[in-house]
Amino acid sequence: MANIEAPTDTVLLANGDVDTEIPPPAHSPYAPDTLAIHADDYLNRVPDVAPPLHVATTFRYADDPDKLVPARELDSHPTDQHIYSRHTAPTTTRLEALLTPLLHAPSLTYSSGLSALFALYTYLRPTRVAISGGYHGTHAVLSLHSKLTGLQLLPLTTPATTLHPGDIIHLETPLNPSGEALNIAFFADIAHSRGAYLVVDATFGPPGLQEPFALGADVVMHSGTKYLGGHSDLLCGVVATRKEEWVRGLKEERAVLGSVMGGMEGWLGVRSLRTLGVRVQRMSVGAEKLVGWLSGLLDHDDDGDDDDDETGEQRRIVRRVVARVQHASLQRADLLPPVGAPPGTPSWLRRQMPHGFGGVFALTMKSEALARRLPSKLHLFAHATSLGGVESLIEWRAMSDKGVDGRLLRVSVGIEDWEDLRGDLLRGCREVAGKEEEGKE
Repeated sequence: MANIEAPTDTVLLANGDVDTEIPPPAHSPYAPDTLAIHADDYLNRVPDVAPPLHVATTFRYADDPDKLVPARELDSHPTDQHIYSRHTAPTTTRLEALLTPLLHAPSLTYSSGLSALFALYTYLRPTRVAISGGYHGTHAVLSLHSKLTGLQLLPLTTPATTLHPGDIIHLETPLNPSGEALNIAFFADIAHSRGAYLVVDATFGPPGLQEPFALGADVVMHSGTKYLGGHSDLLCGVVATRKEEWVRGLKEERAVLGSVMGGMEGWLGVRSLRTLGVRVQRMSVGAEKLVGWLSGLLDHDDDGDDDDDETGEQRRIVRRVVARVQHASLQRADLLPPVGAPPGTPSWLRRQMPHGFGGVFALTMKSEALARRLPSKLHLFAHATSLGGVESLIEWRAMSDKGVDGRLLRVSVGIEDWEDLRGDLLRGCREVAGKEEEGKE
């Protein structure tokens, strides 16, 4: 099969050879699932169908002195030229080649999500950042920048008039740990009206679920450890932007910060992106079905006249232990068309997430004791932090987040059969409900 063609240009390599292949653009006529398999075809140099793993940290220069090109004469590193892996390496270059069309912008990888965030704010050096809620690690990084630079942190509800050119609105959507969504286009309009920028942390809404650049984002970042990696076996951070000067600056500073991925992690990332589309869709569908089942039990009228015996029993069990479920699919007001809009006009949420609402949701239990015990009663959900892997996880969030409600459980749905997961949750709720009753006797 012929490879997907990359645009051509002439680039002089350090060894004196001419490279006529450069990375394909961020926009492509191919579907994302196709790009996840073939967007890196132009980098193939061996007959292996599965790309080889490169672990070298340093790479030979040309033997011929006449073919040596000093660094001062190179504007950038061509895709086939590697000198030292703190700058570029074959496997991470391939990973970035896949991410660029999937994220619809040039993409850079980092050693973790937080290292990517730190690098981004080190480069941009904003005076003010508007942010509310979301991942506690993000707030920790911004607090560190506040200590270093005097960065001022504002809430997302801050009046637009308080924002100045160069300031940043940092929007995480869907939010950690609830899985609820915020309106990207709304905050993009606010930011741009003041000459500020919008940074979107789309970790919970990976490619296939939302496209933040289409809604006005200036930068999109991911903890690639989560859905992009998808197998709970690599650390990765990603920053993507369409601002060419920013890409160049971030890449130069990354080499100084040293926050690059290793060869093994880059190779695992390539492996993971091949199946991104099918994984994310299955997880999102499974989560929405579980959320619909739970919310249906919690929200149903108490008379129960139309219940069969099984449904009524499920309702009694779940209501005894679960107080609330949160997920973007339950933002019913945000799923309604805008008031006064022509028929068929989608709501902002359906426009933002037309193919699903993500694989993470939150449960608030009736007590902290119930939240502490439920994970130990489940067989198909591992009690662990993180999310986005093929295996389902549940976390008593108080284990890793000091500021969270002690009754909250974060659930990350994997690719297991959703009905099996439903049965496991019901069994676990029944067991902790029974223990709760025993404790009252």
